[in-house]
Amino acid sequence: MLAAVLAVGCVVAVAFPFIKEPEPESDDLHEPDEEGRRRLELLEERDRSLAALKELEFEHRTGTVSDEDYRIALGPLRREAANALRALETEGRPLEERT
Repeated sequence: MLAAVLAVGCVVAVAFPFIKEPEPESDDLHEPDEEGRRRLELLEERDRSLAALKELEFEHRTGTVSDEDYRIALGPLRREAANALRALETEGRPLEERT
């Protein structure tokens, strides 16, 4: 009987941290600063560009977009994605290193 009570006690002691609801550090939502907003804009631009490239590739593979239209649309979309990625890379560097 003592072994069963001890076993249940051990299981409860080990499982308790996983069962209880964690307390949040803070419920405050902070408005991003100017640099944070700029980074979010760049991330959204990158995501839109890459999604457009993916969609163009899909439509080309399924035959919805002709080879000629694909070649015409591919260049600008690649440049847009590259510019967004380059801007994100530049934003991540300290001010002294940005050119």
